[in-house]
Amino acid sequence: MNIQSFKSAVFPIQGKLYRLAKMMLGNDEEAEDAVQEVLLKLWLNRQNLKNYRSIEALAMIITKNQCLDKLKSAHWRKSEVGEPPDTTHSWDSPYKTTELNDSKEILIKLMHELPEQQKLIMHLRDIEEYSYEEIEKITGLCINNIRVSLSRARKSIREQFTKVNAYGSAGN
Repeated sequence: MNIQSFKSAVFPIQGKLYRLAKMMLGNDEEAEDAVQEVLLKLWLNRQNLKNYRSIEALAMIITKNQCLDKLKSAHWRKSEVGEPPDTTHSWDSPYKTTELNDSKEILIKLMHELPEQQKLIMHLRDIEEYSYEEIEKITGLCINNIRVSLSRARKSIREQFTKVNAYGSAGN
């Protein structure tokens, strides 16, 4: 594989790789480092990439494994979750804007508290919008397990979010 075909196959998926790494690591710099390492691994293995049906799936698997290695390493220190993107609008009231920002922060916190497998599957399905078949290739899990894991993740977040909101409205 020459440099041009590598660029056309790998560079368009960099954003997805970064978002996955950011979700798993919770840190911009660590996510950028992880993606750079993944790109380097892909480049060094470029002659064998033609043997894979989906370079994107391979890249996502390598990214997931790279992030898990970073999380397991003795040098890793837990960092703050990055700022959620701003989705407020100028026509929203300050109260609505504050409520939306609080809800985003709570949801991000709850998602990061999920078990790694559920967090990964939820990110791939709900954030990256991968199909169940694509998630199956990336994770190596069967589609039924993916559906169950996703359902449990959503249920857990829904229940925890409801508890937080019920607690806040009870005036305690």
